[in-house]
Amino acid sequence: MADERVLVGDIGGTHARFAIVDTSRQPFHVAQHKEIEARQAGSFQAALKTFLESIGSGRPSAAAIAVAGPVTEGKVHFTNSGWNVSELELHASGFAHALLINDFAALAFSVTTLPETAFRSVGPVQDGLLDQPITMLGAGTGFGVSCLARFRGRAVPVATEGGHMSFAPRGDGQMAVLKLLAKQFGHVSIERVLSGPGLENIYGALEQIAGRNSAALAAEDISERAEQGDAACRAAQDMFCSIYGAVAGDFALAHGARGGVYIAGGIAAKIEPYLQKSNFRAAFEDKGRLSDYVKPIPTKLILEPNAAFFGAALASMEFTGKTSA
Repeated sequence: MADERVLVGDIGGTHARFAIVDTSRQPFHVAQHKEIEARQAGSFQAALKTFLESIGSGRPSAAAIAVAGPVTEGKVHFTNSGWNVSELELHASGFAHALLINDFAALAFSVTTLPETAFRSVGPVQDGLLDQPITMLGAGTGFGVSCLARFRGRAVPVATEGGHMSFAPRGDGQMAVLKLLAKQFGHVSIERVLSGPGLENIYGALEQIAGRNSAALAAEDISERAEQGDAACRAAQDMFCSIYGAVAGDFALAHGARGGVYIAGGIAAKIEPYLQKSNFRAAFEDKGRLSDYVKPIPTKLILEPNAAFFGAALASMEFTGKTSA
């Protein structure tokens, strides 16, 4: 009987997470999870060795690693950590099948493996169209975007750098914020306003516009104070949520994502009650002549913490020839 387990990884600039996913079980089963700090490991190879030593014998024959960055010809370089990872190195480590995949592309792939309990609707509860593309996006340290292109039973994850597209403001308030941030950064990308640092940028700009010489606040503090009713922090988080919805709607149009828009990243989960009450969904649907196109598209928050693992394992099954889904 073929080995239906996959060694999976979720590698960012700060942490390297590994696990074994058993794809013979529905839903997929995650075991032997281990998280390693990048600075302690020193390199991807050292982190992988630590994990392999922790699981002992009986490693899977396939490895699929989700990485926070663009994969080029089976290789990725991490700017923050300086790590390099390649499929050739995975083969050299003893894996017959090896795959590197962008982390948000893996998240997009995971949607088909997750039960409905793994999602929570933001806005109206509705179903997307079957076999239609989906968008995956999320604000965290940065802003990730991917698409799962689906057509007549086929599905291909498409990694993008959509977070670095230009921020398109809506209304005088957002225009004023853009003007201030443009003086600081030049090009103002989506990530400059939709991320942890982005929320800080919005807060700082609004305080400057209001003529207040306020001390800088960390994103976590802004969100906490917004929940407590602080007017300045609420204004910043309200704008953040509105921009989030508008950007999600833009990508729904760009990808033709009538299968749904799925939200990952750490920030949405942390501020979910606030997000639910915000202008997120109204901004998502406010697309002028195409509003009727986006209104039936569901927007769903991913609750499953191991979604990237599931997506990487499914991608391994689809693209390495290991087995069939």
